[in-house]
Amino acid sequence: MISGIVAAEATALLGAAAWYGFQLASGAPVMSFWGAIFTLGLLLAFASWLYAVAVFLFRGFRWPRAGALVAQLFVLTIGFPTLTGGFPVAGAAMLIPAATAIVLLFDKRVIRFASRAASAPPAL
Repeated sequence: MISGIVAAEATALLGAAAWYGFQLASGAPVMSFWGAIFTLGLLLAFASWLYAVAVFLFRGFRWPRAGALVAQLFVLTIGFPTLTGGFPVAGAAMLIPAATAIVLLFDKRVIRFASRAASAPPAL
C-alpha cells in the first residue's frame, strides 16, 4: 500500500511536470527560460526518483524507507501552506496521502517487510 501511495505521488508529480512543460512550450511568460528548463528537469528527476523508491519499497528493500520519509516531509512542507493559503482541496490532496505514508512507514508490518538488504555479490 505504501508503494502505491509513493507511486501515485510520483505520477502526480509527473503530471505536474507535463503541465509545466506544456505551459513552457506554449509560450507562458517566465523570468528566466533556462531557470524554467532547470525546474522542469528537477520535476522529472524527482518523479523518476519517487518511482524508483516505490518499486524498491514494493520489492521489500530497506533503503527506500528513508527516501519515502524525506519525500513525505517535503510534501508536508508544501501541503500545509497550500491548505491554509486558500486551496483546501489541493492541500488536502497532498496532506492526506503524505500523513498516511508516514504512519505506514513506521508500522511494524512494513518495517518487517522492508528489512531486506541488498544481496551480496556472488562468490567465486
